[in-house]
Amino acid sequence: MPYTIDLGEFSPVLREFASYKSAIQNCSQKTVSEYMTDLRTFFRYVIASRNGIKLDSDDFKKIDISGVDLDFLKGVGTMEIYLFLKYAGDQRGNDAAAKSRKLSAIKALYKYFVNKRHAFTENPTADIESPKKKKTLPKVLSLDESLTLLEAVKNDAMSKTRIRDYCIITLFLNCGMRLSELAGIRIPDVDTDLQSLRVTGKGNKERIVYLNNACRMALGDYLTERLDEKYRECGTNVLFLSGRGRNDPISVKTIQWMVGKYLDMAGLSNRGYSVHKLRHTAATLMYQSGNVDVRTLKDILGHEQLNTTQIYTHVSNKNMEDAMAQNPLASVKPPKVHELKRIENEDKENGEE
Repeated sequence: MPYTIDLGEFSPVLREFASYKSAIQNCSQKTVSEYMTDLRTFFRYVIASRNGIKLDSDDFKKIDISGVDLDFLKGVGTMEIYLFLKYAGDQRGNDAAAKSRKLSAIKALYKYFVNKRHAFTENPTADIESPKKKKTLPKVLSLDESLTLLEAVKNDAMSKTRIRDYCIITLFLNCGMRLSELAGIRIPDVDTDLQSLRVTGKGNKERIVYLNNACRMALGDYLTERLDEKYRECGTNVLFLSGRGRNDPISVKTIQWMVGKYLDMAGLSNRGYSVHKLRHTAATLMYQSGNVDVRTLKDILGHEQLNTTQIYTHVSNKNMEDAMAQNPLASVKPPKVHELKRIENEDKENGEE
């Protein structure tokens, strides 16, 4: 997959950093592109601020960053980074998560040139804390909503890709894989007995995803179609094809569109659900209903850190309801209304005396 950003517009030192992230740290091209996009915005901001260029003008997008060399990097101060984060929030509408991502790119750049290349000693990002993110619980489909979504795909008799689409959504809801992981599955990644499949996650790290009966049946149905003679000469061994008469790999945008279509058909389109919410749903159902240990869940989801997985250990509404019902005071009845009035009248009479 090519970079989604033209590295030719960057200076040699910035291209060197991109090569380090790709070749040494084994980051995906998508991840490297995201780093470089944020760095491009940052250095355009620094150049614009120093030269009086309006930050909201068309000229901002035309700023040349090919001259960002080591001397330029050494000259960037901590306050400029703080002001950039303020600009990102105030003028670009970035929330805490987006600002944290931009700061991570800047930190990674300076960490490389200070700690790895030893090009200079001062790191202007050293004491900058990441913007505090608002902690929110993951938005997930309930079990009933998940079943409704699957039924919507089953009942779509007009779709020529119904078998493929049902398989994709089944894998999302059962395995909790990421969108990019599913789109990148190749036929050789699938175990011949349909017991498991191999996916490539963040940082090009591979892991094995084990399949349950629902996944095996859905995948078996789709493979019967995918391995048909008409697809044998399609020129790709990617598992999921685009359909509509084309035999090229399915794109992430097509998967997003397809999931959105069936959420709409299931009457769930106005609830903020998306492809990534299906991953959240799988994780939550496994933890709450399947009693899956959080460390096992971490490995299933391909998380690097356990604290990333712990968001799924939030207590469900049903669990909270049950906990409230177990309170030993839960069965104590309040006094009846006439009893309250009697006590009130007695208090008044006693007060008059």
